[in-house]
Amino acid sequence: MISSLYAVERGAGSKTIVFLHGFGGCHDDWREVISTLAPEARTLAYDLPGHGLSLDFPEGGTAKTASRAVLADLAARKITRMHLVGHSMGGAVAVLIALADPGKIASLTLLAPGGFGTEINGPLLRRYAAAVDRNEIRACLAAMSGPQSLPSERIVDVHGDMRARPGQLQKLVEIAAAMTRDDRQGAIPRERLETLTMPVMVVWGTGDTVLPFTQADGLPAHFHLHHVLETGHMLVEEAPGLVAEIIRRNMKRRSRPLRQKFAAAAN
Repeated sequence: MISSLYAVERGAGSKTIVFLHGFGGCHDDWREVISTLAPEARTLAYDLPGHGLSLDFPEGGTAKTASRAVLADLAARKITRMHLVGHSMGGAVAVLIALADPGKIASLTLLAPGGFGTEINGPLLRRYAAAVDRNEIRACLAAMSGPQSLPSERIVDVHGDMRARPGQLQKLVEIAAAMTRDDRQGAIPRERLETLTMPVMVVWGTGDTVLPFTQADGLPAHFHLHHVLETGHMLVEEAPGLVAEIIRRNMKRRSRPLRQKFAAAAN
């Protein structure tokens, strides 16, 4: 709806689910998850700035830029209430959106989200950013997946086709370098997470080689946490049926009341 920001819309249900992919991915990563949910909901899957058909979005690349771009696009579409789902980098973007405009978010589902700790596998992400040959893309996806998971050829082809577009590879290398500077990532302060009152579900594979699942330790007490055994970072492709069911369950939860802080000496 706004310059160069691309999204695919499906379904016509009364509820809207917005999907934000991880670094190096695109809207089509969510195909299997959406195929389960679309009949009962309106779904909107974005290409984040600097990725896919949003490659030329101005200043594309950072999570902060992406959060502002998605919020502006949602406003242009007159979407005032949504269930928000984000994976990896898209998880960080989803949290920033929820912090910026919490009244719009009916539920928040985060799959191995970025920004929950400083540790990140910079070498693997930079290797993935520079991968153009399908064998190298496949090898990187396998390294990011659990030991029992093999990347689907559909996803290898989707990512290969995306990287064949002029300028895409250079943009991914640029984003990865900024995102993994000094092999650390930026972290969202835990006290800010405490302010989120919508239902929040955090899902993490215990075999994640990109962002350690221990980054989910010490989350706010009202967050729900689901560890997925024997899966890695690529939860959307490794366990699409489970991801869809978790999203569906989280959509049914209720928000918690925000505790008000009163001055001790108030008259």
